[in-house]
Amino acid sequence: MARFGGRLATGLCEVTSDPAALESDGWWAVAYDFEGRLTCARFADVRPVPAPVRTPGAWRGPFPDSWHSSLDRAGYTAGVRAIRERIATGEVYQANLCRVMTAPLPDPDPARSDIDALTGLLAHGNPAPYAGTLRLPEHGIEIATASPELYLSRTGRTVSSGPIKGTGRTEADLLEKDYAENVMIVDLVRNDLGRACAIGSITVPDLCAVEKHPGLVHLVSLVRGTLRDGAGWPELLDATFPPGSVTGAPKSSALRIIDELETAPRGPYTGAVGWVDADRSEAELAVGIRTFWIERTAGAAPVLHFGTGAGITWGSDPEHEWAETELKAARLVAIASGQHPE
Repeated sequence: MARFGGRLATGLCEVTSDPAALESDGWWAVAYDFEGRLTCARFADVRPVPAPVRTPGAWRGPFPDSWHSSLDRAGYTAGVRAIRERIATGEVYQANLCRVMTAPLPDPDPARSDIDALTGLLAHGNPAPYAGTLRLPEHGIEIATASPELYLSRTGRTVSSGPIKGTGRTEADLLEKDYAENVMIVDLVRNDLGRACAIGSITVPDLCAVEKHPGLVHLVSLVRGTLRDGAGWPELLDATFPPGSVTGAPKSSALRIIDELETAPRGPYTGAVGWVDADRSEAELAVGIRTFWIERTAGAAPVLHFGTGAGITWGSDPEHEWAETELKAARLVAIASGQHPE
C-alpha cells in the first residue's frame, strides 16, 4: 500500500525500476534510494482518505535508549573539519554530512511494527507537507516519511523543486551562513533542472523564504522550469538525482566526499519518495528527509533506521552542525520511540 497527498493506494499491479514507466499510465508510488535503487509501484485502487490516525497497538517502537548512530559526536565533528579542509583547498564549496540512526524493534510481529501506523503517529506529532507511507514488504520497502522538502513536483510540462538549506529553532537562529548556503544550492538546482528543461525557462519564484515546522524553522526556495521537448521522467531524474540540497556543490565533488566520510549507506534517507499520476501528468516527490524505514532480516530482530545531517560550508562550526543534526532528529525519534512531544 501507499499513502501520499491525501490518497490511499492499494491493489498492487506491478513493480519496476524503469523510470520510463512513469510516462505510461496509472498511479505510481516511487521510492528512490540515495544509492540509486529506484522502485516504481503501480496501484489499481487510489482513493481520497483523511489524514492517518493513531492506531493503538499497531506500532511498538524502539526503546528510547536503544538508538545508536553511524557517526558519533566525535566522528561527526571530525567529518565537519575534514570537509572544511576540502573547502580550503577548493575541492568543494559545500557538502552535506549525514549519519544514520538505528534501533532494534522490540516486537518482530509485523502487526506491531506497521510502518503506516508510525505515519499516523508522525501526522499527529510532526505534521509535514509531504508526509506519507510506502509499504512493499515483499520488495524490502517499508518507509514512513514526514518530509518537509519538495524534490520534484510536476504539472504537465512544468516542474518545480523546493530546496531547503538553513535550519534553526527560531528565525533568529538563522545565520548568514544559512542564507549563503541556500543561495548556493538554489544555483545548483537551477543548473540541474536546466539539463532537462527548455533554455530560458528556469525561474526562482521564491528565494530564502522562512517556513515554520514543528520545533524548528527552515529557509526554503522554489525553482521552476518547463521540460524541453522529448524530456520526461528518465531525463528529469537523471538530471537532478540525488537532490542538490542533500549532496552539495559541486555535486560530483560532494558525492565523492560523502562516500569517503560517511560510514553507513543512506538508503531511502535523502533519496526521493512520493507519487506520480501518469494519467494526469502530475507528481509530487519529496526529498527523503525526516524519514524512517524498516529493515527485516530472517532470524534477526527488525531494525528501524532514521537519517539526519547538515550542510557543511566554510562558515560551519563542527559543534553547531552536530547540534543541528540533533535538533532535526530529536522530535521524530522521540515520537517513533513512543514519546509524544507537544
